[in-house]
Amino acid sequence: MEPSGFVAELRRELDAELIKLDELPVAQPGLAPPEAVIDALRMALKSELEASDIAALWMSTTVELDAKLGLARQCGDEAKHFELIQQRLADLGAPARGWNPVAHGYSPLYHYLRTLHSTVERLAAGQFAREGIAQKRNRQFIAWLEQIGDAATARLYREIVQPEEDAHHAFADQMLHKYANTPEAQDKARQALRKTLALADELREVAVLRTGLAAIPGS
Repeated sequence: MEPSGFVAELRRELDAELIKLDELPVAQPGLAPPEAVIDALRMALKSELEASDIAALWMSTTVELDAKLGLARQCGDEAKHFELIQQRLADLGAPARGWNPVAHGYSPLYHYLRTLHSTVERLAAGQFAREGIAQKRNRQFIAWLEQIGDAATARLYREIVQPEEDAHHAFADQMLHKYANTPEAQDKARQALRKTLALADELREVAVLRTGLAAIPGS
């Protein structure tokens, strides 16, 4: 299959999963801000740290120079998001500096991503699927923040976090068009995307139980 057709296939699979998020209420009835926002941002810290960590890990073993540099940019972006969210938590009266969001371990998705070795499966799982989900969840999170009147957190996500997550996803799209050019590479990428979507769905269920929010911001 031509890379353009293959990437279009991946997008259809991703979009089919993202539609399911529209079927869920962003927040459970009776959920009270700002406590709910604080819980969501604390979970977002873990997501940002894992994203930065995995991008750094992959960068060191990626051969393709353009992909390597893209991962370097992402690593810095996610670290910046982490620090901005820390500051926002402090503004909300819940300082997070010195608190390690992975002190009790990394997520199952993170551990899966560490097992990926080829550039195309990494891109399909991390920047295409994971970041694609983050785009959707962040849009929902921003809408909910605006609904409850938290303009400052909404602005942080709308003006800084979301545009950079969009860029990470676009980077994956571009790289997959370039490197997913053999049946073997495409099969690896397809399987990586599907596994990522399944694990992300499990993490969403855990987040709903913990915070009452279906739209935990992602990275």
